[in-house]
Amino acid sequence: MNFTGFRKLIIASLLIAPTVAMAQKNDSEPLNNIHNRQHKDLLADQRNIRKEINLIDSLTFARKLQQEAEAYPAIELYGDDWNNEWVNPYNKTMAQMPDSFSINVSNYCMPVPGHKTSDYGYRARYRRMHKGVDLALHVGDTVRAAFSGKVRITKYEARGYGYYVLLRHSNGLETIYGHLSKILVRPNQIVKVGEPIALGGNTGRSTGPHLHFETRFLGMSINPNEIFDFVNQVPHTDTYVFHTHKENSSVKQAMAKGNNGTKYVTYKIRKGDTLSSIAIRHRTTITQLCRINHISKSTKIKPGQILKIK
Repeated sequence: MNFTGFRKLIIASLLIAPTVAMAQKNDSEPLNNIHNRQHKDLLADQRNIRKEINLIDSLTFARKLQQEAEAYPAIELYGDDWNNEWVNPYNKTMAQMPDSFSINVSNYCMPVPGHKTSDYGYRARYRRMHKGVDLALHVGDTVRAAFSGKVRITKYEARGYGYYVLLRHSNGLETIYGHLSKILVRPNQIVKVGEPIALGGNTGRSTGPHLHFETRFLGMSINPNEIFDFVNQVPHTDTYVFHTHKENSSVKQAMAKGNNGTKYVTYKIRKGDTLSSIAIRHRTTITQLCRINHISKSTKIKPGQILKIK
């Protein structure tokens, strides 16, 4: 007897049996049930496809908005005013300026880590406003973009800024970096926050190596001390609110009094700080802290709160 042939016959029957059973089952299922099931499967597939298309469309739209914001920073404020020659080409009157405007300064980078060597305010010796702060550095130190933005000006001004860069940012600010030794960017270039834009120097009207750093809004200078705590290298708050009349009056008062534009160093309270530890760190007294901040020794201080120091 041919066992090999018999064994092949048994295996073939075992393989064919389930297929036949399934075919019989399908034959017994009503056609309308089969069509309903196929219809549901098609609808389910269509719903998934719609979700994928909507997601792709949303991502594409968001990417396009991001690209437009980078190419035309703060266009809702500045419109078509894009000038590669003048620091303040806007010539806006007080009536044309917004009464107030919220500026997001949370995503920032200090242009250099140096301490202040000269402050914002009127300089009686030169009979002019010093519209920024000077920050210590060495010639060749890296200068970084304070916020993401677009380069509006790179120029040399022998009797002023020396080599300087002006950036416009999507938050509405414009920042100026002066007395540079080398410029690393070009006009109309898009830069990210913290990206190197220049090397520090001593060019232009300068008596020693430092960075002249300005913050402006629609051409009007803002005291950088109002935005940044240069001692702790952080913004005072995530959002700075610009007030046209307040900023204008601050400049006039500084010019009238001939002061340096700021009376106090500020400190942002951290977790674990006490009035005593803050006083010791800044070489002052608790009594002095309480006096200038109009608080008592028993006042509870909280992380994130800003204290005037001296």
